Amino acid sequence: MKNKLVLLFLGCAVLSYAQKKNTKNTVKIKPKSEFVAELISKMTLDEKLGQLNLPTSGDITTGQANSSNVAKNIAEGKVGGLFNIKSVQKIKEVQKIAVEQSRLKIPLLFGMDVIHGYETTFPIPLGLSCTWDMNLIERSAQIAAQEASADGINWTFSPMVDISRDPRWGRVSEGSGEDPYLGSQIAKAMVNGYQQHDLTKNNSILACVKHFALYGAPEAGRDYNTVDMSHIRMFNDYFPPYKAAVDAGVGSVMASFNEVDGIPATGNKWLMTDVLRKQWGFKGFVVTDFTGIPEMIEHGMGNLQDVSALSLNAGVEMDMVGEGFLTTLKKSLDEKRVTMAQIDNAVKLILDAKYDLGLFEDPYKYCDEKRAKTEIFTAANRKEARQTASQSLVLLKNQNQALPLKKSGTIALIGPLADAKENMPGTWSVATKMENAVSLLAGIKEVAGPSTKVLYAKGSNLDYDEEFETKATMFGKTLHRDARSKEELLAEALKIANQSDVIVAALGESAEMSGECSSRTNLEIPQAQKDLLQALIKTGKPVVLVLFDGRPLALTEAAATVPAILNAWFAGTEAGYAIADVLFGDVNPSGKLTTTFPRSVGQVPIYYAHKNTGRPLSNTEGKFEKFRSNYIDERNEPLFPFGFGLSYTTFDYSNLKISSDKMNFNGKVNVTVDVTNTGNFDGKETVQLYIRDIVGSVTRPVRELKGFQKITLKKGEKQTVTFEITVEDLKFYNSELQFVAEPGMFDVFVGTNSNADKKVSFELTK
Repeated sequence: MKNKLVLLFLGCAVLSYAQKKNTKNTVKIKPKSEFVAELISKMTLDEKLGQLNLPTSGDITTGQANSSNVAKNIAEGKVGGLFNIKSVQKIKEVQKIAVEQSRLKIPLLFGMDVIHGYETTFPIPLGLSCTWDMNLIERSAQIAAQEASADGINWTFSPMVDISRDPRWGRVSEGSGEDPYLGSQIAKAMVNGYQQHDLTKNNSILACVKHFALYGAPEAGRDYNTVDMSHIRMFNDYFPPYKAAVDAGVGSVMASFNEVDGIPATGNKWLMTDVLRKQWGFKGFVVTDFTGIPEMIEHGMGNLQDVSALSLNAGVEMDMVGEGFLTTLKKSLDEKRVTMAQIDNAVKLILDAKYDLGLFEDPYKYCDEKRAKTEIFTAANRKEARQTASQSLVLLKNQNQALPLKKSGTIALIGPLADAKENMPGTWSVATKMENAVSLLAGIKEVAGPSTKVLYAKGSNLDYDEEFETKATMFGKTLHRDARSKEELLAEALKIANQSDVIVAALGESAEMSGECSSRTNLEIPQAQKDLLQALIKTGKPVVLVLFDGRPLALTEAAATVPAILNAWFAGTEAGYAIADVLFGDVNPSGKLTTTFPRSVGQVPIYYAHKNTGRPLSNTEGKFEKFRSNYIDERNEPLFPFGFGLSYTTFDYSNLKISSDKMNFNGKVNVTVDVTNTGNFDGKETVQLYIRDIVGSVTRPVRELKGFQKITLKKGEKQTVTFEITVEDLKFYNSELQFVAEPGMFDVFVGTNSNADKKVSFELTK
């Protein structure tokens, strides 16, 4: 009887918090450790396992929450959180079930893939990374958190920080490129943007770094496939962005689908416990990816009970969709395959997160209908998205100053991506209302103004193969396939091309040609569009290629024949305006590649920070040499290197200096360079610093990014840029996985991309 009274008191107490809907008048509760410990002590085993269960929202719709199957489990205390449910009205309805109908009134987490914005959509993460602007990137996450939290969401499955050096892998679009240093800076910025160093705010949300670990390096570039690499490569090249997110205080981590050292990450104790918790000190909770636990059955790790116990023992706390924890851990506990202490610890970490978010004080903290009406897809947010998108575009070629365009005359806008607003937000834009996106056609007409005549023709479909186009335009991202013959489409395009002063060709990938489960073996523009492009070039009119893509493409033919190429990625809801801003010179492009563009798919994987070989080429012209490390049918170097990006102006680097040619372990050296805007436009330049460790106890990359600064220079202006180098910049993981710097000589390169050739050197001494 006494226990029943205690449970009744606890339920009423938590319910009283739930009924406080004004966050300014929330009831203060006990300190976290005490509060959570007391709550766990009152929970049944079923209720504990329920906190570890993360189903999708399933059949819940507005006004029907109480009759749904998921709602029944919530009322029974068998759900810890939900994802893929959107809107304050729906979420409030479901939260009410948890805090008014379940026995202990424990509030739910509500998660969503808020990847690159919410309804105001920013460029895909790969595009966003090309801004090289951490303030912009952090701000994009902050706006995403503001909008998502205004709509009831309190947890995002972002940032994705997987390093990838294989553009065949579709999810390269969702990450920040190939470099661990830059990726680490972006990981930190994204976490800070979402969580704002203060989860008690009603416009901050819990971040979830993913996919831990190594997900970006699958064999053959095929999604979900096997990953196999040495520990030294893990720690030096692939782990740093995850660790940076942990160091920034990320609240949760998502396990990856792939195996690590022969054991799937979801069941890998070395990964989740030894590295993540013991070495890095992670204090939050780990959630699986979608059905990550039952998928270990196909990996050959046992039945559902086996893999569920394996996952809990590894250090995973929450089971997304699989329900293995919910349905098998009780039996495993009876059989002593798991312990109650492990279950209690998992529950504690999830309740800690709910406490940190303020959900015990006010379960309806994120259910303010006024915010939902006034803070989502606002004019101010759209303005910032447009400005950010314009900074993400990368000018790859601009022969004879073909760009910027004049706001006069006649422009022929041609291509299957020209009037395709549904594709502008790109992949993983689940909250976006596609009807709100701005097409390139609409953007050009608006920005060009009444003095410019804009003619439009589709020119071709995405691809000659209709079945392929269907696979590449899923989730409502249609390109409205044209039933006319390729000859009819081309004839229409050539007719308007011949009436124009300049042709803008909007070509490339559709939004869903990259992203999850969109791996490709062909990295070229689809043949239908290549044929269209070459026909447009033959008109003799100047052609500007606006390239849409979610990955590095092999553009060797286009790069040789097209006067100007602007890589637009998928720039978000404001894409059309942002691209037009750059095309007409209202914004000077300043994006820099964060992934290497290959000449052909046969070079993949290709990345700038590679190791040297014992038989490198002796020439720098790419000429074939027998018994050297090269191809008989292709050059070694990429088409466009990491860090590359042109501007409408030009920048000159001069007077590179280093403060000393020696540095001890407690010292530092400063590297300075003068950068001058020598062109005719004001512009922004990302000054990049690379270091090469000449001799090491293990082989070292030919160069590594260790610093960058994005500066703004007016026409004719000069600025001295200073970089500070300390011993921390020289450290790496050696063969014993010790993080060390070793005495010896170092070369320092500074310039406009990873091929920077201005060099100074110094010696690290004991």
